Amino acid sequence: MSTSPDLPPQPPPLALIEEGAKKSGVLWITLDDRPRLAWHAWHDGAIYVVTGGGEQSLPGLAESGRVRVTLRSKDKGGELAVFDAAVEVVDQSAAEAAPAVAALAKQRLNAPDGAAMTARWADGSQIVRLIPEAA
Repeated sequence: MSTSPDLPPQPPPLALIEEGAKKSGVLWITLDDRPRLAWHAWHDGAIYVVTGGGEQSLPGLAESGRVRVTLRSKDKGGELAVFDAAVEVVDQSAAEAAPAVAALAKQRLNAPDGAAMTARWADGSQIVRLIPEAA
């Protein structure tokens, strides 16, 4: 009797990813086989994070073509969804980036420079869009 090969796990539905990303301000991004905690914002069907320039250190994220993301359940604290996401660096000078930058600024707690934060990001940080692979 032959056995069927193991099928790869199916990605979670986009609705579950969106709900989890909106409810929890943190997630884990796997870089170099190591999960790294990151704060983020959900905007327009994707997750946005800021790295470098005095913000969270996520080395290698901007150069990655794809990463594994883990969302936690805000209610229970456990794993809610695990999925792969395409990685795109956002051109912060582009007009279409402004809503995503604003969404991130709203999520950033205790910024040392307040209103000047987004200018600092433009000078020394990268904003990265994580586009979920969903069912």
